[in-house]
Amino acid sequence: MPEKHNPREIFESWPIPKALTELALPMIFGQLIILVYNLADTFFIGRTNNPLMVAGVSLLLPVFNISITFANLFGIGGGTLISRLMGAKRDDEAQSVSAFCFWMTIFAGGMFALGMYAFMTPILRGLGASDDTIIFARQYTFCVIVLGAVPTILSMTMSNFLRSTGMAKQAGFGVSMGGIINIFLDPLFMFVILPKGYEVLGAGIATMLSNVIICSYFLVVILRQKDSVLSISPANVKASLRNIKEVFAVGVPAAISVTLFDITYIIIDKLASNYGDIPLAAVGIVLKAERLPLNIGIGLCQGMMPLAGYNYSSGNFARMKEAVNFSRLVGIVFGFVSVAMYEIFAPYIMRIFIEDARTVELGTHFLRARCLATPFMFMCFHLVNFFQAVGHGGKALWLGASRWVVFNIPLLFVMDYVFGMYGIVWTQATADIMMAAVSLWVYREFVRRSGL
Repeated sequence: MPEKHNPREIFESWPIPKALTELALPMIFGQLIILVYNLADTFFIGRTNNPLMVAGVSLLLPVFNISITFANLFGIGGGTLISRLMGAKRDDEAQSVSAFCFWMTIFAGGMFALGMYAFMTPILRGLGASDDTIIFARQYTFCVIVLGAVPTILSMTMSNFLRSTGMAKQAGFGVSMGGIINIFLDPLFMFVILPKGYEVLGAGIATMLSNVIICSYFLVVILRQKDSVLSISPANVKASLRNIKEVFAVGVPAAISVTLFDITYIIIDKLASNYGDIPLAAVGIVLKAERLPLNIGIGLCQGMMPLAGYNYSSGNFARMKEAVNFSRLVGIVFGFVSVAMYEIFAPYIMRIFIEDARTVELGTHFLRARCLATPFMFMCFHLVNFFQAVGHGGKALWLGASRWVVFNIPLLFVMDYVFGMYGIVWTQATADIMMAAVSLWVYREFVRRSGL
């Protein structure tokens, strides 16, 4: 079990590089495991060398991302508020906020699962499922979303709670443990327990079970905390109207940003499906394979957010800016290194997932194009996360919405019309270069006008 530490000392007095390492490293490791176990399903399904199975599973990515909106709503909305309440020494209010968000997550996840069960077929058809792929999409959706929505969303929410209070090691350990378990369960259910032809169903069962285990671990960790600002007791579901508004002020923009991200992926899938199942399978692999630097960037931002939020609330603005600037520099440098690696190793990365020659060829070109967005993409979501951390949900929403509604989504249709399939995959880099410049300008104006 990861050792305990004094979170207030980390927030208040540790040197920024050391504090950021303490808070971000477990989250980065956890994000890498998340990436691995998300890729595990695609990898093992790819071992069947059946592009139809890969395409069917790829269709679920937008649906899964919708479930993340609820984790963002209550996990980020509640978690960032908990950090700020800690900075202001209002621990009793932090307990009420955590209990409120915990039970609201269960309710929202349950309603989402029921809705998906009732309308599964028309939703998957709308996402581009063909007669050949819908059976696989249904199998995976039933396990991962219908049965697994509540434990999956609740795990993400509780992980945000732990991270917000400085318990990044416990949060990272739980996510990592679940990912490793999923990697072992995938081949067991796909190739041993279930008969041939049911590999997708086996992958779905393995993913669902791993999320149940993660959820159970986080419950145990929170329940064992003594004198903690976290509570999941129904008796503490008495958050003030002011704090509930604060949760939604940050959580709703965070959820909307993920929803817009999800809509973009739906559009990509829909546009790609017009070119056939092979391009759709290639895009599905690329959208997962490109996530290595993105997940590392997310972990870095997750470490930055409680550090920035705590010091903003306590009035230590110089320390807040140092955390923001240092984390941004690290993320951008890593982003450019990642671009170089993807350009060199793109065909080998594709062959990890599937051996089908046409899928590999298309995916190599797609991956090399989309990876160019990496450093600029990091700048965009880093500054969105900063505004979420300090409670400025409106600015976070404006930046997040502009990225998708103003730049990315319109460009997808334009570039698809002008350049075809290759226009779709070049859209991300084009949009994020423009949006990164806008985001940096908004941040500098905020610092200047706030006198920070």
